[in-house]
Amino acid sequence: MSQGPRRRILTASAATAAVLVTLAFAAQAPQALGAVRGPTGQVCLRSVQPGGATGVRERVFRAAASTYRVPESVLKGVSYMESRWDDHGASPSTSGGYGPMNLTDLSVPASNGKGDGSIVRTAGPPALHTADRAAGLTGLSAHQVKTDAAANICGGAALLSSYQRGLGNPTGARSAVAGWYGAIRAFSGSASRIDSATFARRVFRVIKTGEARTTNDGQLVRLAPLPGLRIPALPVQSNLAPVDCPTSLGCEWVPAPYDWYGRPDPYAYGNHDLANRPDGPNIHYIVIHDTEATYNETLNLVQDPTYVSWNYTIRSSDGHVAQHTYANDVAWHAGNWYLNMHAIGIEHEGFAAQGATWYTESMYQSSAALVRYLAAEYNIPLDRAHIIGHDQVPGILPKYVKSMHWDPGPYWDWMHYFYLLHAPLGRGVRATPTNVQAGSVVKVAPNFASNRQRVTGCTAPGVRCPSQGTNFVYLRTAPAPHAHLVRDIGLHRRGGFSTRDVADVGARVDAGQKFVVAGTSGHWVAIWYLGEKGWIYIPPSHSPLVRSSGRTVGVQSGSSSPVYGRAYPERAAYPSDIPFQRVGPLQYTIKAGQRYVLADDSITTDYYYATTYNDSAPDDHTEVVGKDKYYEIWFGHRMAFVRADDVSVR
Repeated sequence: MSQGPRRRILTASAATAAVLVTLAFAAQAPQALGAVRGPTGQVCLRSVQPGGATGVRERVFRAAASTYRVPESVLKGVSYMESRWDDHGASPSTSGGYGPMNLTDLSVPASNGKGDGSIVRTAGPPALHTADRAAGLTGLSAHQVKTDAAANICGGAALLSSYQRGLGNPTGARSAVAGWYGAIRAFSGSASRIDSATFARRVFRVIKTGEARTTNDGQLVRLAPLPGLRIPALPVQSNLAPVDCPTSLGCEWVPAPYDWYGRPDPYAYGNHDLANRPDGPNIHYIVIHDTEATYNETLNLVQDPTYVSWNYTIRSSDGHVAQHTYANDVAWHAGNWYLNMHAIGIEHEGFAAQGATWYTESMYQSSAALVRYLAAEYNIPLDRAHIIGHDQVPGILPKYVKSMHWDPGPYWDWMHYFYLLHAPLGRGVRATPTNVQAGSVVKVAPNFASNRQRVTGCTAPGVRCPSQGTNFVYLRTAPAPHAHLVRDIGLHRRGGFSTRDVADVGARVDAGQKFVVAGTSGHWVAIWYLGEKGWIYIPPSHSPLVRSSGRTVGVQSGSSSPVYGRAYPERAAYPSDIPFQRVGPLQYTIKAGQRYVLADDSITTDYYYATTYNDSAPDDHTEVVGKDKYYEIWFGHRMAFVRADDVSVR
């Protein structure tokens, strides 16, 4: 990057990630029912009457609620907030939780007691081991509770019932939902009174409004609305002064240090820069990251002045939010200084490379609540050109393109996330080869649960990842199922084709991205992508595209136009004491006849000069603003910038 190696960025490599739990990627059959130790769990499981596969989950909820005397709406509401009723096979969540009830089995980092900084793993508090407790309450084995969805729901019901009894409250399948508030808070596992109350409020809200969805394994589950249910108020909060956060989230302040750690070297400081945003520079983007580490490890990293920084971290288990830097300062998180200047970065506890890892509903909802709040505060559009993944951030120069990051990965549910942002991506007429033509604008909007694209490399190179929902569709070089995936010359420099590897974004378009149709053929639609045609298969049952609209850009004159990874000012804008920052073109071009969707025409052409610690050079924190005009466009998987003088808009 332009300011040197000190602006390191978080690695998203599966090989170097400090994985907290060993994920069970191979399919595991539930333990035989005859091997269980006690009768209660057996009663719960045997209460599930035989029937078609699509109704099993509903009958399990009904049987578990009856067996353990829990209102069915409470059990379903808690499960929805934990997993949206998905079973996720035998794979744990990023917080070590299993199954529809997110029952946990998690170790925690701790000192080895020798004073040398070494870390060991300990069992941690009981709240991190609800799978074991559920096994003890039901008589089922811990393995069964973690790997069999029905046993998991029975275990979750047993836990809720035990919490209710422990509070001295009455149980009963028909007891008042309002009376289960304390048990629901206890089920959250959070030690924070605000976080546990927030979890309970979300459960009450979904019970009040009702919900219905088809799960990842094809189970239709319905939660009937209870419109008369009163949503409980949050406890009174204190010590919230530093945080920029909705009061409903109870965010904590865990500051990233602004320290000069290498005196007298003025460049040896970290881990962010002081600024005066949004007045200078403005705030235009929110970047979604995943941590590639556990929550505690992530907090340790952000408090290290020799590391990098971001604005917020969200915990998977309960959606708890910690803020680290003020929005008016510039955090170092995107790997592109121009994006850092104009973005807020949010880290989500998780591992992008772990295909079977999943994100909890609590984390999705906390993140969406935070992003809605920040977008309103800083006037950030709620679309996929401004609420972006780290995988959409462009390289600043050709040599950096290949090393750019690809989190939050193919398993982040953008469709659901934008539904929670109150800006759904799937609205509109489904685009097919018969209702679009060259020049039409389409938006990518696959059904996440059923869009199971083949991905490899989650556990080892070339090994197929577990089948699950994905947020993208592949692009091919021709309208044929066995045609090569399209090339990305920035990732595959010798002209090689893109691959299905989990880290290879070269032939993927994600939910919410917009493109211009280049042609149609049979069941295929071509779009302009990275200077070439990319073909998308349109199944007869459900198109992954919707018809959309928007202005488009094309070549102004000549045979091609360059694209850029940043929008820095022209040379004349720089004062004599600030070095000129070159805006070199990337290795891609827009060719004559191609068009790309204009994502934003209000780009600020600027450069924030901040290279030394504030105390050593108080005057070097300066925003250089240019007169050149740039546009942001949808160009490939990543965004790109073009000079307004190089293109025409229509």
